[in-house]
Amino acid sequence: MALRDAYGRDGYAFPIDVLASAEARAYRRALEDDEARFGGRFLAAFRHKPHLVAGWAWDLVNHPRVLDAVAAVIGPDILCWESALFVKAPRSTSYIGWHQDLTYWGLDADRVVTAWLALSPSTSESGCMRVVPATHTTDVVPHTDTFDADNLLSRGQEIAVEVDEDEAVDIVLEPGQCSLHHVKIFHGSEPNRSDDRRIGFAMRFLPPDLKQVVGSSDSATLVRGRDRFGHFEHERRPTADYAPDALAAHARLRDRRMEVLMRRA
Repeated sequence: MALRDAYGRDGYAFPIDVLASAEARAYRRALEDDEARFGGRFLAAFRHKPHLVAGWAWDLVNHPRVLDAVAAVIGPDILCWESALFVKAPRSTSYIGWHQDLTYWGLDADRVVTAWLALSPSTSESGCMRVVPATHTTDVVPHTDTFDADNLLSRGQEIAVEVDEDEAVDIVLEPGQCSLHHVKIFHGSEPNRSDDRRIGFAMRFLPPDLKQVVGSSDSATLVRGRDRFGHFEHERRPTADYAPDALAAHARLRDRRMEVLMRRA
């Protein structure tokens, strides 16, 4: 109840304990092993929807402690609509501009929650996520596409109205902890000034009655409960990490999603 109340009032809730320290290190190691396997191509190819090709990512979007928290705010029937990696190198200039997630997603309602899981320390120094409390109660405001190379968002989008940064709260997380945030809350993050990578794994969840109203079709992974609506093509666990059929499915579904996110860009 406390989590749901805080989320409803503020538009976010944290910290939520998901993984023990040793588990968080193991998941980070799995990610970094995959990065080593694919070199610099990894984030370019698999930053979006890595759960469709990598077992470690599939396990995280299905993690019971993540889903328990999500169920508290959107109910027992849950689809994972997206997973995405947000990685900032040490002492880098990468940042995320102030934005609202729902802006370009093409979904017909705002009952969408992001669980943002830290796989490394996410602190003020390392460029943790920052949110402006209660801004989820506003409509989606105008955004500007900057396509800034340092902005980790797909279009470099930024809110085109004034943001009161003095009201912002730093979402500080230890490895293995996650936060929840509403799809309309104002949020962003500063560059990583620390000597370690800042690694975040974002998982976007919604109830199955929502629809995609921009693209001709869309996909999601049923992670808990039932889908009685059939608005989304159901995604499948990879038969093996980076198996040919998993790679083909991932490319098809990722590219279809990016067509929605990048429309009119």
